[in-house]
Amino acid sequence: MTTVLKVQDLVKHFPVRSRGVVRRKVGEVHAVCGVSLELEERKTLGLVGESGCGKTTLSRLLLNLIPATAGSVVYGERDVLKLSRKQMRPLRRDLQIVFQDPFASLDPRMTVAELIAEPLRIHGFYANGGREKVRKLMKQVGLNPEHANRFAHEFSGGQRQRIGIARALALEPKVLLLDEPVSALDVSIRAGVINLLADLQQEFGLSYLFVSHDLSVVQHVADRVAVMYLGRIVEIAPTEALFTRAAHPYTQALISAIPVPDPRKERTRRRIILAGDVPSPVNPPSGCRFRTRCFKFATLSEPEQAKCVSEIPALIDRGHGHPAACHYAEAAAMI
Repeated sequence: MTTVLKVQDLVKHFPVRSRGVVRRKVGEVHAVCGVSLELEERKTLGLVGESGCGKTTLSRLLLNLIPATAGSVVYGERDVLKLSRKQMRPLRRDLQIVFQDPFASLDPRMTVAELIAEPLRIHGFYANGGREKVRKLMKQVGLNPEHANRFAHEFSGGQRQRIGIARALALEPKVLLLDEPVSALDVSIRAGVINLLADLQQEFGLSYLFVSHDLSVVQHVADRVAVMYLGRIVEIAPTEALFTRAAHPYTQALISAIPVPDPRKERTRRRIILAGDVPSPVNPPSGCRFRTRCFKFATLSEPEQAKCVSEIPALIDRGHGHPAACHYAEAAAMI
């Protein structure tokens, strides 16, 4: 399978500055720390984790919307992070993003037709059949072209997200980054948008990075899943393998929280409740960042615990068929 986007050792640290007139640097927020990923052609990679783990920052780094501290993002044999704003402009056609809040990402002063047409105007494609393309895009995402002169506030949340998707598709991209695209929608509307994204992927041959905190949604849309915790990828695997033999304790805890529709299974299945809160990214734990909340850590011997405290676990396959960043990973079926 062809790799369309390759991320290698990506790092992003935000400076923390003191208050006052002279704002000195007093620390760093470790938002993304050494992330490596590959996005395959016509496939969906799910990126999951708790709020604040660095998912959204990572998605913006992939588009060079914010500067990286270190690492590379290779698209078409070019490192996106080394390109200037002017050099990035042609690549914007191939790399697009759909934001979490559709209303906040759409200009309230512009009509739907203007919103969808804006990328075409910016890149100089509107004069060549732009009006008809806008109508076609509205049909493709399930909107009535007769409503093209309405404003975003006149539509429901699901319809606004469809407007955002149509806008992202206007330039016929190859890669679409979906940053929590259905988290703000009702369950019934959510299913419609997910089905729409699946149909569009087949029609346009798109590659998706699907960012979400909801594993139950990712389970239905992703071909592979990467699990992120406090700036690091702790496990990555094909979707079926992740849900049938999750190896990292954090992944197991996330999967155990997914409701099961069968009452009998729900009453008897193992549930994992994580203790405490996510540590501060300004001062993350040494060694394994998950050890302060890890249920497995408490069962280890002192030498084993010392290894978790002092050594950062490598993201490698320890005999489970897929990589997991845990010194003592054990595969387990949580559903």
